[in-house]
Amino acid sequence: MASGWANDDAVQQQIDSSIEDAIARARSRLPRGESLHYCEVCDAVIPEARRQAIAGVRLCVTCQTEEDRAQAAFAGYNRRGSKDSQLR
Repeated sequence: MASGWANDDAVQQQIDSSIEDAIARARSRLPRGESLHYCEVCDAVIPEARRQAIAGVRLCVTCQTEEDRAQAAFAGYNRRGSKDSQLR
């Protein structure tokens, strides 16, 4: 398939790179260390079951839900796939 100056596997490289970026971003958000007994944001008690289920948990369920919504709202911008990056 003719695609100008792009390599034959350019689309697959784009997909692989996007997946690697998403995995790195998800891993960087994983909690680390010892679980807290109280939420960092609202000081609510974090239940023992949650602390055992998620190592390094720092937020209560309510605050974690809000944090997840905020992260979902920021979908990011795929710079590699933008027309501008292809023209430069």
